[in-house]
Amino acid sequence: MIRYNLRCERGHAFESWFQSSSAYESQEKRRLVSCPSCGSVKVERAIMAPRIVSKKGRDSAPVPAAEIAGTEVAATESTPLLMAQERELRAKIKELRDHITRNADNVGERFPTEARKMHYGDIEHRPIYGEASPDEARALIDEGVEVSPLPVLPDDRN
Repeated sequence: MIRYNLRCERGHAFESWFQSSSAYESQEKRRLVSCPSCGSVKVERAIMAPRIVSKKGRDSAPVPAAEIAGTEVAATESTPLLMAQERELRAKIKELRDHITRNADNVGERFPTEARKMHYGDIEHRPIYGEASPDEARALIDEGVEVSPLPVLPDDRN
């Protein structure tokens, strides 16, 4: 397995795991790799700092950013400040998600249909959330229907 830091054409950064580099390239060519923030399929690999594992299985010393001249490097080790900021961000995302689920109707798999009906004035507007495939979400956006992904934390998937 290989993890890539990715960036979409709109500058959203995210990461994803692939079986191999050729698996990533194949999925990218078939436009199966998309940004979780905006759904864009114009995605490219971002520069990453290497992590090297020694024969004993321990991580080697991280490569200092100064040695990777002119590149953006994400911190691989959490500092207390970053950990506090991450906890705060996670709390805010959870608060937003909880607010949406408390104040909107879960229409499940009917989401694309219900969103279209509201967009075209067939039914009264109300806050909803539900499920849509990436293709359904892109089709809604192409039609001008305002949709956003429901924020998901890694802990939500475990």
